[in-house]
Amino acid sequence: MSLFAPHPAPSPDAELLALLTLRLTPGLGTRRIEALRRHFGTAQAALEVPPEALREVPGLDRRSAAAIGMAPPRESAAQELEKVAAARQAGKDITLLGRGLPGYPPALEALGDPPAVLWVRGPLPELPPTPPAVGIVGTRSASPHALSLTRQIAAELAGTGLTVVSGLARGVDTAAHSAAVEAGGLSIGVVGHAVDRVYPAENVDLARRLTLVSEYPLGTGPKAHHFPQRNRLIAALSAGVLVVEGELKSGSLITATHALECGRTVFAVPGRAGDLRASGPHRLLREGAVLTETAADILTELGWEARAAGAGAGEDVPDLPPEQAATYSALTEPRTLDDLAALTGLGLAELQTALMMLQLSGLAEDSGGRWLRR
Repeated sequence: MSLFAPHPAPSPDAELLALLTLRLTPGLGTRRIEALRRHFGTAQAALEVPPEALREVPGLDRRSAAAIGMAPPRESAAQELEKVAAARQAGKDITLLGRGLPGYPPALEALGDPPAVLWVRGPLPELPPTPPAVGIVGTRSASPHALSLTRQIAAELAGTGLTVVSGLARGVDTAAHSAAVEAGGLSIGVVGHAVDRVYPAENVDLARRLTLVSEYPLGTGPKAHHFPQRNRLIAALSAGVLVVEGELKSGSLITATHALECGRTVFAVPGRAGDLRASGPHRLLREGAVLTETAADILTELGWEARAAGAGAGEDVPDLPPEQAATYSALTEPRTLDDLAALTGLGLAELQTALMMLQLSGLAEDSGGRWLRR
């Protein structure tokens, strides 16, 4: 414990600026920032103590200690706040959340290294220690069946009022996000870049319909080492994580590992024997993951059956095979074949078969090149 006199509690704005300053100080990771905050009571106090007091902080090397309180990080933090303010004036709903301050998601405290500062674009729901959210992750090169199943499960979860969390990548992530928002639900994209950037570029329109969360300053582009880092946030912001497809050494399995470390439940979809994309889920299933084929499997395991019962007040979706269900769910408005292929991830032949079966069942019709529900 420090021998120096305690500082008065700073205002939330001052503490946020201090946390941001420490976040932008070279050599300080999330664990060191938290050690400083705990040792001195607040981040602002850590910036104001004399240099000799920093020697008391366990794990803080001399170089990092020397950088604390220097002018460049303070200037960078002030500039970042100006960027956020300018973005808000331009109509972008971007906010900064500091650990220990109002609005910061308690769910992230399940991590060993929660971010000191979080950048958020869009409305962030309350995310208590057991958040009403499910993470859905998988490979970027997912099979059509995996994409269809992802869309079906994500739409059903969103229909119960749950938030769907994923990483905005191609493949499974995109299918999960798009199905959730099309079902009228909220979806959080945890990204490996700044919230004022979108990667991949084809998800620009989708990103506008999501809440984006990042631990990187505005203007930061995607970098390879950011994506494994963001996976831990997907895990912590979810009560459970579903792995649809992924190889043994993939980001999906990294997310599952983080989920277990956070005390979250891991779900996995069984795949075809011999398919490398099924190797990750199969390993998870052998290690005790919950075998998952429907949203009901997730709701039952998490004890949320009541949510499923309450979902009946929403859209009445017929009981259909996966390809037809995904196509029917995508027909929230008149769609072309190209629209439906992009939304469902189905191949042209599979999509045409699904549409034909829906038409024969009286559930869809072709109206001048656009398909719509009947």
